[in-house]
Amino acid sequence: MLRQLRFGLLTLLTMAAVLPMAAQVRHVTTVNPQSKQSYMEVYEFDYVDIQPQFPGGERGLINFINKTREYPYYAYKNRIQGRVLCSFIVGTDGRVSDVRVIRGAGDESLNREAIRVIGEMPKWSVGKVGKHAVPVRVVLPINFRL
Repeated sequence: MLRQLRFGLLTLLTMAAVLPMAAQVRHVTTVNPQSKQSYMEVYEFDYVDIQPQFPGGERGLINFINKTREYPYYAYKNRIQGRVLCSFIVGTDGRVSDVRVIRGAGDESLNREAIRVIGEMPKWSVGKVGKHAVPVRVVLPINFRL
């Protein structure tokens, strides 16, 4: 009986020590932003305390994409549609950098147009962990529909 009580108490103490540490784990990756000499740690969008935000919020982002996006002629002529899934980093100054295509639409002109649209974005509000601004990776789909 005493042995079981000790084991139960030890288990509770261990869980009490481990659970707070598990809540503090952040998903951070190391990225080489087109420079062969420096690497930086980038936080994932869902694992920061304050997420970066486009000026005007989600509605502003949709309006910006719709105004800026131009359907490539070849894709329009051949009635090619699709979704381009892109990732980019919102830096500690709010600038967008390191734009990449994660999954293309099957047509290179649509992929290039999605990269161009994201590259023209204005500064975002920065993501924060605690009170510190951190670089954050954002994943964004750009749709092309006729």
